Amino acid sequence: MKYDESPTARTLMVLELIQNTPGITADQLSDKLGVSERAARRYVAILREADIPIESMRGPYGGYRVGRGLRLPPLMFSTTEALGLVMAVLEGPRGAADPVENALGKIIRVLPEPIARSTDAIRRVSARGPDPGARTPDPEITAALVAESTAGHRITIHYRRHHDEWPMDVDPWAVVVRRGRWYLLCWSHTKDAQRVLRVDKITKVEPQTAEFTTPPDLDALAVVEEHLAMGWKYPIEVEIDAPLDEVAHWIRRSMGRLEPIDATHTRLLASTDEPDWYAAQLTALHAPYRILAGPELQTAAQTLGQRLIAASTLT
Repeated sequence: MKYDESPTARTLMVLELIQNTPGITADQLSDKLGVSERAARRYVAILREADIPIESMRGPYGGYRVGRGLRLPPLMFSTTEALGLVMAVLEGPRGAADPVENALGKIIRVLPEPIARSTDAIRRVSARGPDPGARTPDPEITAALVAESTAGHRITIHYRRHHDEWPMDVDPWAVVVRRGRWYLLCWSHTKDAQRVLRVDKITKVEPQTAEFTTPPDLDALAVVEEHLAMGWKYPIEVEIDAPLDEVAHWIRRSMGRLEPIDATHTRLLASTDEPDWYAAQLTALHAPYRILAGPELQTAAQTLGQRLIAASTLT
């Protein structure tokens, strides 16, 4: 029996149509389902027999709507709607005891497996704390990226930058949310390099037949944060007199890439457009350090040091 011929499937489709279009008539339902009006009314009766409160609206433009009852009727979500819900939740602050976070988890657990897999992938690969200037990307494009990433399918994307737009063939490793901004971590076959792309700048997604395998043990959020710390105007190199594990507790991943020099020393490589701000962030280090590269940062650190000395001098 085909899906679209199943009485159960058609009954659920009627529920979804009524939820999405309150006031829809039996005639309109019959057109959508490709059945007679009498059959459409029968599906409505089945919903009512299941204690789902389907109300009939009176008048010349009357139809059906889902009313309020003692039981919550089943909710029908498309992939785009489900991901849109996740996107909305990720825009706000969350915490382990957040009731919205708990409710979202319940919804994901009862979604169809392909939709749940895509939405939960986004929910897990995210850094909390939204950036007020972040732009929410198109839910349909985001849903397509997540679906192809989960399925391991190579895609062609159209990427917009300034007033130009061009196609790129990429392996979409992961969609990552960081402070309300959405990024695609991918391998670009066009550039033959790893890339981190803004999802809100992707205008089109075209699936390909080729498949890919995500690198093993990929920490997508860590890779994105390290990438975002590079490529700014002023390069930075700092040597820290502490092992990497300790330094990692003091320096956020978005501050740059940490490399072990030996068992007791760590190198920090990064870049910044704001040396004064970066110099202040380095004061979080609980060990001696030296700025080896970045004269702008060295000057900013000297200025900050003089200000701190002046502030602590008793008069």
